[in-house]
Amino acid sequence: MQEREGNFIGLLLLNAGIITSEDLEKALTEHKRTGEFLAATIVKLKFALEEDVFSILGEQLGISFINLRTASIDPEALEKVSARFALHYKIMPVSFKNNLLGIVVSDPLNVQVLDDIRMLLNVDVKAYIAYEKSIIDAISKNYGLGAGTVEGLEDKEEVKEEKKEDQGVEESSIINFVNQVLTQAVKDRATDIHIEPFEDELTIRYRIDGILHKTPLPQGAKQFQNSITSRIKIMANLNIAERRLPQDGKILFKLGEEEYDLRVSTLPTPEGESIDLRILSKTMLFNFKDLGLLEENSLLLEQVLKKPNGVIFVTGPTGSGKTTTLYSCLQNLNTQDRKIITVEDPIEYRIKGITQIQVYPKIGLSFAYGLRSILRHDPDIILIGEVRDVETAEIAIRASLTGHLVFSTIHTNDAASGVTRLLDMGIEPYLIASTVECFIAQRLVRVLCPKCKFKVKAADKILKAFGEKEDIDIYDAKGCEECKYTKYRGRTAIYEFLLVSPEIKDLIAKKSSASKIKEQAVKSGMRTLKMEGWQKIKQGMTTVDEILRVVSREEMY
Repeated sequence: MQEREGNFIGLLLLNAGIITSEDLEKALTEHKRTGEFLAATIVKLKFALEEDVFSILGEQLGISFINLRTASIDPEALEKVSARFALHYKIMPVSFKNNLLGIVVSDPLNVQVLDDIRMLLNVDVKAYIAYEKSIIDAISKNYGLGAGTVEGLEDKEEVKEEKKEDQGVEESSIINFVNQVLTQAVKDRATDIHIEPFEDELTIRYRIDGILHKTPLPQGAKQFQNSITSRIKIMANLNIAERRLPQDGKILFKLGEEEYDLRVSTLPTPEGESIDLRILSKTMLFNFKDLGLLEENSLLLEQVLKKPNGVIFVTGPTGSGKTTTLYSCLQNLNTQDRKIITVEDPIEYRIKGITQIQVYPKIGLSFAYGLRSILRHDPDIILIGEVRDVETAEIAIRASLTGHLVFSTIHTNDAASGVTRLLDMGIEPYLIASTVECFIAQRLVRVLCPKCKFKVKAADKILKAFGEKEDIDIYDAKGCEECKYTKYRGRTAIYEFLLVSPEIKDLIAKKSSASKIKEQAVKSGMRTLKMEGWQKIKQGMTTVDEILRVVSREEMY
C-alpha cells in the first residue's frame, strides 16, 4: 500500500515538472528508509518547495493547500483541539463552525487519522494539506513551545493532592519541557536563551543572528516557573535553595552527534530568577575563511600575525565576534614549536595544544595576576581575554617588549578609539607607539538569505551616504522558509584594520584625538567599518539596514 502511494505521488510530481527523475529516485530511497510520507521527504531533501509540492498534490486529491505561516487561525478551533491531541496526530486546527472542524494534515492518504478525530472529538472534519514541519511549527507558534507538556502538568496539578505518586510524573514533564526549550534553541541556531519572569507571564527569547526573538509559550507556563528554574539549576550544578544571589554554572547538552556547552547565569529579580544560557558548540572550528575577511584585510592580518612580538587589540562591543577572531588567530599560530597561553573570563572554547587559564576574581586570580604568572612559563604567544585596567594593560605591553606576541580585546566603538582608551587608562604614549602593532575593530552583520534575495536599484540617498558615484544594484530579500521569513540566515563580520604606522605613532606621541588618528589612517589606506560594509552590500552579502544597525549614524551620513 505504502509503495503504491509513493509511486502515485512521485509520478504526479515528476509529470508536473516539480522534481526530476533523479530527485525521485533519491527521495524514494529515503522514503523507504524512514517510512515517512513521500511528499514530506521531497520537501525535506529540498528537491522542491513546500507550496509547489503540496499545492499540486492537493489539487489531485481535491484538498486545498494552506500556508500555515500566513493563515489566520480560528481561536475556537484551538479551544476545540488540545495541544497534546494536535501533537499526537500531527494536525493543526484552523477553523471551527457549525460542528465542522477544519484541520491541516501532512498525509491526506492516512484516512485513519481523520476517522479517529471524527470519533474522538465528535465533529465533522474538513481536511487541508501542508508539510509536516510547517504543522509542527504552527502548533508551537499557536499553542506555545512545549504546550503539550504544560497541559499535562496542569492536569497533574489538579490531582496532585490526591495522588502523591504524580510528583515523579511532574518532574519528568519539567525535564521534557526544558529539553524542548534547549533543543528548539539549537535547531534555530540561537546563541543565547533568555528565560525572563514577569508579574503576569514567563517569557523565553532566543538570540538568533544577533537579534532577540520571543518564543510563544502556553499560558500555563508561568505557574511552573520555579520548577523550570530548579531543573536548569540542577543541570548546571547550582544551589537551588539560593535565590537571592546571582549564580554561574555550565551544562553539557548533547543533541544527536553534536555536543554543546551551555554557560548558565542566574539573576535574582522581584518576580523570580532570570536565566541566561549562552550556547557554545564544542566542535566549533576557527579559521580565517569563516571570519568573512575581504582579501585585502586577510592579507593584512596574515602580515600582522608574522610579527615576532607586539600587541594586537581587537575592539568592539559585546557580541561583535571578538572572541572568534582571536581564537582564529591563535588556531592559525598553534604549531608544535610555539607555546601559547591564555587567561580568559570565561574560557568559551577549549583549543587543543593551547594552555588556557580561567580568571577567578573571588580568590584573587585576576587578569593581571594570571598574566604575571604566565610570563614565568616561557610563552611565545599570550592571549588576555580583556584589558580592563591600567595594571593589565601595562603588563601586556611590557610582555611584548620582552619578545612576546600578545593578543587582547578592548571595548571601543572603532579602531582609533583604542588608542585614546589606552591613553585614558594612563598608559604612556611612547609605550603604545612602540608596542601596539594593530587595532582591529569589528561588527557582526546578518547575511542575506541566498534562497530569497533579489536585486534592487540603490536609492540616491544611499549612493550619496556611501560616496558611490555610479548607479549600481544592491540586494534585498523577500523572506522564505529557509530563513524563517527573516530575510537573513547567518552572520559575517565587517572589519577596520588600523596598522600603527610611523604617521600614527607620531599622532599617538602627541596624544591626538581619535578622529585625527582615524583621518590619518584612512589617508594611509585604512578601510572603515562603513567602507567595508559597503563592499559587502555591493557583493550581495548584506543590506544597508544591517550596516546602519551596527555602524554609527554620525559616520554614515
